[in-house]
Amino acid sequence: MGTNYIIKFAILLTFIHILLVFPNHVTGQINKIDGVIITRLDFQALQALKHEIIDARGVLGSWNGTRSAACSGTWAGIKCFKGRVIAIQLPFKALGGRISEKIGQFKELRKLSLHDNLISGTIPSSVGSLPNLRGLYLFNNRFSGSIPPSIGNSPQLQAIDLSNNLLNGFIPPRIVSSPKIYRVNLSFNSLSGGVPSSFSQSSSITFIALQYNNLSGLIPSSWDNKGGYQIRSLALDHNSISGGVPHSLGKLGNLEVLSLSYNKINGTIPSEITSLVKLRVFDLSNNFLGGSLPKDLGGLKNLSVISLKKNQFVGHIPRSFGKLSRISSLDLSENNFTGEIPGSLENLSNLTFFNVSNNDLSGQVPSRLSKRFNSSSFSGNLELCGFSASTPCFAPAPSSESPSLSPTETNNPPSKKRKLSTKDIILIIVGALLAVLFVLCCVLLCCLIRKRTGSNATNNKNIARGGKDVVLAGEASEAASTGGKLVLFDGPFVFTADDLLCATAEIMGKSPYGTVYKATLEDGNQVAVKRLREKLAKSPKEFEIEVAVLGRIRHPNLLPLRAYYLGPKGEKLLVFDYLTKGSLSSFLHGRGPEITIDWPTRMKIAIGITRGLNHLHNQENLIHGNLTSTDVYLDEKNKARVSDYGIHRLMTDTANTNVSATAAATGYRAPELPKTKHVSTKTDIYSLGVILLELLTGKSPSETIDGSDLPQWVASIVKEEWTNEVFDLELMRDVSTTGDEMLNTLKLALHLVDPSPDARPDVQQVVQQLEEINPKLAAEATEESTTEKVHH
Repeated sequence: MGTNYIIKFAILLTFIHILLVFPNHVTGQINKIDGVIITRLDFQALQALKHEIIDARGVLGSWNGTRSAACSGTWAGIKCFKGRVIAIQLPFKALGGRISEKIGQFKELRKLSLHDNLISGTIPSSVGSLPNLRGLYLFNNRFSGSIPPSIGNSPQLQAIDLSNNLLNGFIPPRIVSSPKIYRVNLSFNSLSGGVPSSFSQSSSITFIALQYNNLSGLIPSSWDNKGGYQIRSLALDHNSISGGVPHSLGKLGNLEVLSLSYNKINGTIPSEITSLVKLRVFDLSNNFLGGSLPKDLGGLKNLSVISLKKNQFVGHIPRSFGKLSRISSLDLSENNFTGEIPGSLENLSNLTFFNVSNNDLSGQVPSRLSKRFNSSSFSGNLELCGFSASTPCFAPAPSSESPSLSPTETNNPPSKKRKLSTKDIILIIVGALLAVLFVLCCVLLCCLIRKRTGSNATNNKNIARGGKDVVLAGEASEAASTGGKLVLFDGPFVFTADDLLCATAEIMGKSPYGTVYKATLEDGNQVAVKRLREKLAKSPKEFEIEVAVLGRIRHPNLLPLRAYYLGPKGEKLLVFDYLTKGSLSSFLHGRGPEITIDWPTRMKIAIGITRGLNHLHNQENLIHGNLTSTDVYLDEKNKARVSDYGIHRLMTDTANTNVSATAAATGYRAPELPKTKHVSTKTDIYSLGVILLELLTGKSPSETIDGSDLPQWVASIVKEEWTNEVFDLELMRDVSTTGDEMLNTLKLALHLVDPSPDARPDVQQVVQQLEEINPKLAAEATEESTTEKVHH
């Protein structure tokens, strides 16, 4: 044992001797590996960068000391690897001045993120000499001049966002020369010239945003399968682009958004557009397009928005539009459409905006459309009737074979025009005053809506804006006062606040609590982000206490909260897993007629929702508070995951009161809530019962049926007899084998929506009864959840 001690001591002495004899060599290697000492070129470049920047808040005060400090993690916004700067991330720091040409010395720089500052001057051409640059994020600044032609030289460049600056000149064709480029946003500048043909030849680009510039010329006509096939979004709105819509756009098989509004495009819509089967947004409004619409346009089953207003289209509105089951907005106003409004449009249950005003349409407006939309959606069509009390539809005039009028009727001379009485004059004056008052109210309402829309547009432009700080859950670390704070809970991957802020985002939906986005991070991972309404959420301190509780909740049937973000201006973001199948509401009501959902699938979803709610009530002692089918998401195997649980605890009492009122409009609110004004486990049970009825009937609770809500309508039918009329027609195909299960589930659902809270069962009893209705399916769901938990 003594010998071993002597040997170890000798080894230690030898190591100390090496450190003393070769101090520079050894410590240099250690520091190089650890990235402690920055290279001389990068250090000089950082000093030059700081010298050119105006730092009003003193954010760069940490950029001091020797080379050994630059990569130690203490310099704001600087990330290093092996002594080389790989990222400069300084968004929302109120930085001014300009970017030094020395920026080109960072040969290992991968990300340059200076968005949302006040930086001006030109973009240095030396940016094009960064061989490893992957992301260039300079949006929301004051850069002027032209875009350097060299900017696309980096073979690693993936994303460029220079939007909302003061840039002018032409778009350099080489800006998309990188074989890895997938996103280019140059919108909201003063760029001129044409759209380079290189955009149509890139084989990797998926997102192009060039709207709100001064572009002219033609849309590139060389789109083909070799270049541009991956494009998902093409936005060229608010320019002066002319010519026709290229036929080759029909070859962009993955295109989801085609937005060309407010240009000078003419000609007709090429029939090849009907091959864009993934198209969701189709906006050609405010152009000079004419001709008739392609008849097969209604075959694009994924379309949710069609805007063709202010063009010169003629012919009839295609009846095939009635097949667009996912359509939410259809605007055909200010054209020259003729004929009748197709009755098939009445069946578009998701349609929330409809406008065919100022055309040459005739005939009677389908009754369902006239009830759902006001007269402004139909005005300006002289031969259109039935959409308001002032435009009644009269019976057709008598034909030649009709009995003629009696001689007395035909021979009577026209009656003389009577003079207006005092009463008539008073009525006319009162009517005129009311009309003026109505116009003033409309103007005021439009101003309020415009103001609100402008605010929402600003919010939607970027999901949120804030700092870069990342704080792991459980760590006692405070974000800088000038930035935001991101708190990560456990999850499948890690990301920074800057990754989140620079993500490509699109709106998935809105709720009384806020707006939900699908965000695609730079590495391709996708998350769902809910931006809470800032004025309705609790103070940051109260918010963090409550959200920490929600962040630790895990269950196979609950959508986990992965992170939250607090921005410097009060922004509050919640980050969840993104499930590609979307919500149960869209799964049931937003699908095409060719898609059916069998009973086992619906039963599996019902069991999953109930198990998730059971965990909340009995394991977490937590009330959901606003359970609807839009708060249930489905994975690829149709497993249900309940979201937004406990979110009411993050909001003020006033906000929750407003949400309760909104829930009443959507048909999920328990009848006792207007009196108690407090959610409980029993109000959750009522909402669960409505969802079960939704699965059974296929009807949306937001729509009244014969003047009754969904529970009332079902109860009125079964009161007379247990009839199959209540079930979704799709389920009747297999009623011989599943009829008993459906009937037992219906009885249970009616028990859950009992008007008396005390009569409703506890959620644990509901789980037990559902599992007894179909034990095999319940066992399979349990095994699937167990396997997933073990795998995780």
